[in-house]
Amino acid sequence: MPQGWSKHDNKMYETIRESSMDRGMDPAQAKEIAARTVNKHRRQEGRTPNKRTMGTGNPRKPLEEHTRDELYNLAKEHKIEGRSKMQKDELIAALNDV
Repeated sequence: MPQGWSKHDNKMYETIRESSMDRGMDPAQAKEIAARTVNKHRRQEGRTPNKRTMGTGNPRKPLEEHTRDELYNLAKEHKIEGRSKMQKDELIAALNDV
């Protein structure tokens, strides 16, 4: 399991994953839903460093389909200067230059 998860988080993950698979869900999709659910609870409890959004979004989607907050977090990972004042289109342009 991901670093930083507690025993309770791991148990929740396994329960959700197994339940999803019992309902006939694809194993890969069941894992993703379980992980997203656990991470959502961790965010709501304030146990994650990123309080602004859920993360950086799906890396396979084009940047235009990401939210502004997801783009902001990507820009933060790339240490783009002035990101806090940028709008969505400016963040996309800056990230395309990286």
